[in-house]
Parts: sequence; C-alpha cells; structure tokens
Amino acid sequence: MMSTLACRQSFLCAIAVHWRRLCGSLLLMAAAVCAAAPAVPTVPGFAELEAQGAVIGNIVINPQNIFDLTNEAENTAFFRWANRLHIPTREEVIRRVLLFKSGERLSRQKIDETERLLRNSAARYEVLIRPLTWRDGVVDIEVTTQDTWTLNVTGGYSRAGGDNKTSFGIAEENLFGMGMKIGYQRVSDLARKGSEFELAMAQAFDGWTRIDFARGRFNDGSRTALTIDRPFYALDTRRAARLDWREENRLDSIANAGNTLGEYRHRMRAAEISGGWSSGLVDGWTRRMNAGVVVGDHAYAMEAGRVPPPALPVDYQLRAVFLRVDWLEDRFLKVKNFNRIERTEYLAVGMNARLQMTIPIKAMGAGQTDGLFNASVAQGWDFGRRRIAQLRANLERRIGGDAQPLLQFGGQAKFYWPQSDRALVYAVAGWDHISGGTVSDQLEIGGTTGLRGYPSRYQSGGQRVLLSVEKRAFTTWYPWRLLRIGGAVFVDAGRAWGGANQNTVNGGWLADAGLGLRIALDRAASANMLHLDMAAPLKRAPGIKPIQFLVKSEFSF
Repeated sequence: MMSTLACRQSFLCAIAVHWRRLCGSLLLMAAAVCAAAPAVPTVPGFAELEAQGAVIGNIVINPQNIFDLTNEAENTAFFRWANRLHIPTREEVIRRVLLFKSGERLSRQKIDETERLLRNSAARYEVLIRPLTWRDGVVDIEVTTQDTWTLNVTGGYSRAGGDNKTSFGIAEENLFGMGMKIGYQRVSDLARKGSEFELAMAQAFDGWTRIDFARGRFNDGSRTALTIDRPFYALDTRRAARLDWREENRLDSIANAGNTLGEYRHRMRAAEISGGWSSGLVDGWTRRMNAGVVVGDHAYAMEAGRVPPPALPVDYQLRAVFLRVDWLEDRFLKVKNFNRIERTEYLAVGMNARLQMTIPIKAMGAGQTDGLFNASVAQGWDFGRRRIAQLRANLERRIGGDAQPLLQFGGQAKFYWPQSDRALVYAVAGWDHISGGTVSDQLEIGGTTGLRGYPSRYQSGGQRVLLSVEKRAFTTWYPWRLLRIGGAVFVDAGRAWGGANQNTVNGGWLADAGLGLRIALDRAASANMLHLDMAAPLKRAPGIKPIQFLVKSEFSF
C-alpha cells in the first residue's frame, strides 16, 4: 500500500516538473516573438504633437449619415430609411471649413477652432477630429462628422404672455449635401400673418462668403432682404466685406398692461457696404477693424382703421460713415448640459469688446449730424469645476422716435453653477436705461420678455430690471433616439418704470414662479427645444390669470 502511494506521488511530481518546464518554454517563446514583432506606435494627442513640431500630412474627411447603423439601437428599419433619404454632406463642403491644411505645422488652436466652426452648422450633429497616424514627424488627421436631418417640416403653436402664435414651414438646410438652404414658412400671431421665402448659400465664391435672400408678404406689409457677407470667419482671418440691403413695410404698435394702445405704419429702407481688415490672432488676441457707409430711412404714418398711438414717431434719414473696432480673446470652455441637452457647447470665458463710431454726413442727405456710437464689452470667468460667470455691458447713442439722439445703456450678468453632470443652477440679471426718445422707444417687460407669469408687454418705461433663477435638470431619457428631455423650476422678478407709458394698473415690482418641461429635437437641423412652462404670478392684478401657460420653441434651455 505504501509502495503504491509512493509511486503515485513520484508520478505527480514528475508531471509538475515537466509542466513548469513547458510553461517556461512557452513564456520564453512568447517573449521572443514579442521582441521580434515591430512595436505598434501610439499616436500622441494634439498638444504633444504640436510641442514636437509635427507637420500635417493627409487629411481624411469622413462624413457620416444621420444614424449610426453599426449601433444596434439605431439599426432599425426607420433609421435605415431616413439614412437612404438623406444626402450626406459632401466631403468638399467639410474640407472648405478646415482652418488647417496639409504641409502646415500642426496648431492645436486651429484644430479647436475648426471644431467650433463645424459644430456651429445646423447640419452637423457630432464632430470628431483626431490624429490618425504619426510617423517621421508627420501626422495624418481624420475629421469625422455626423449629419442631422436637414429637411425640416415644421408646424408650431406657441402661447406666451397671453399671445398665440402658429406657424408652418418647410426648409432644407443642406440641399444636396452642399450647405445650401431653401425654405418657406407661414406665420400667424397677434401682430401679423403671412409667409416668407428664404434662399441661402453658405459657401459661395471663396467658400466663406454667405449669400442670403428673403422675401416675405404679410397682412400688414412686406419684407425683402439681401445680404452678401464675407465675414471674419475665424480669429486669424485677415479681411472681410459686407453688402446688405433690406426694405420693410409693417404695422408697429404701442402697448400698456398687455393691451394695445395704438398702431401706426412704419416703412424702413436700409443698406450697408463695408470692408474689414485684421492683423490676425496674436498672443491669444484678435483685433479687427471695419469701415463703411450706412443708409437708413424711416417713415411713419397713421393707419386708416386703426387706433392712433399716443405719439407718432418722427421721420428721419441716416446717411453716415462708420468705423468699428473689435477685440476678441481666444478663450472658450467646452461644456455639455448647460443651455442644450447632451450637445457640446462652447462658452466664452475671455473678453469680447466693440466700439463703433458713426458720423452722419449732411452732404449725403443726413437728417441730422449728431455723432452716434455703440460700445460694448463682455467678459467671462471660469472658476473651476465648470462654474462660469459672464458679464456684459453696453452703451449706445442712437436715433430715437423723435428723430433726435437718445442714450441707452445697461448690462447683464449670467452665472452657471453645476451640481452634477445633469443638474445646474442658472441665474441671469439685467438692467437697462434709456435717456430720451418717445413712447415708441420704451423698454418692455412681460411674458415674452422675461416675466413668464404675466401678459406680453405688461410694463414699459425708461428703466428695466429683470432677474431669473432656474434649477435645470438634464435627464438620460432618450425616446426613440430622437428626443432629449429636461426640466426646470424657475423664479422671475422684475420691473419697468419711468417714461411716458407706465403701467398705472400694476406698476410696481413683479414676480412669478413656475416649472417647465424641455423637449429637444435631437437629430433635426433646427435643434429647437420645445418649452412647456406653467407660471404663477405672485403679484396679481385684475385681468391677470392665476396660471399662465406658455408653449414656445427656442434654440436653448
């Protein structure tokens, strides 16, 4: 018995010895194979590539359709049908937007700004720019874009401040994948009813010139506009030019406590021709200068069958030359779930300042020769952990309703305070003041201008203060992979006072509180967000409903 047991132990020990030798041999063979195989090079990030002085090689453009059929959740009959109907953006359209070219030294700044430019297009849902291969100091870059559904058939109803508005339209934002837009829309609201046609080409001539034509006919008049604009499309752009012409004939109105006091005919004709130059982006800053000629004719008249306004604005003709200077700082923060749901945003956290001087020329037919100006400055701050503040101030001297210069100044402060990736507190406070002008120049506040619990144009005056605080929530609910869902609770407070058209019924400080649902059309080029709000006025007066229901479409939260 002992002999048998000893034999078994000896046999097992022998197996163990041979097993260890076999494993060791296999490990040695694997190490030899790994040593002999060429190492797979890793591609550094753009910051490291720039530091190493990388040169851009091939640029691969990879335009994608609306839905990713490699994703099982999107590989459905409906999404496949949508992809077949949609013509993806052409490769050359995307390539013309790129700020970097083959053979150039790689610039992280140009990569980041190109992504911002591509995302600014309504035709783009997602953008990814990444280094593809890296060898001998040369990096190949891949630019992948994903389209949105650009054929928009819209029908809408909105109610805000007691006013109803309906609309129907059809527009193609990316005709044949070439970046062109053609659209038709019918609108009906308290002020006007009618239709408008628009045709736009975003990449005419040199690829950066936009041509936009619009023609509208309404029950109270018409509107025609033509713009040919070659803007400062990037921070390092050195030249710009603009030709703009517009003509409009419409009814304007004066309101008080949400009621229309009077209406009058307003005919306007305006034009601008200008050119601009810049030294480009230097040490993170861009300075731009624009100069040109501007023309503006405004004529007012009583309208037969309408209640006349308390005072009719005075006709005037503007014939002037202008000089404008802009200073921009290249500082942006890439965020998500701030003003849109699950979409990448860029918030400015640098400075943006503008000063424009306009000098009327009597010899050109100017109605008055007082100098006009417009000055504004905006500054953003990033306090870390995605806490962002933005401050804006403006000062303007312009022509008022009495055909004389008036002074308007004010400011606005915004603050974003995220509690998590899907919740934040948003606060905005603004103040405006007008010195001079007539009833037609008064500042207004109400359901469509910040106080969601009150009728539209409820208060007006020479001064206005508005404060809103929202707690925003961004859910992960993604119905049919087409809609994004969010919500908000909010409080608004404000007042407009002074001037010749004060609200004598309820002219003090106003406040409201409410909650709202946000539904974003995630895959549509319009990317509009449906607002369904319910607001209760905290200071009621006769004629104000205890609950105001607001339905409207906005671009952001």
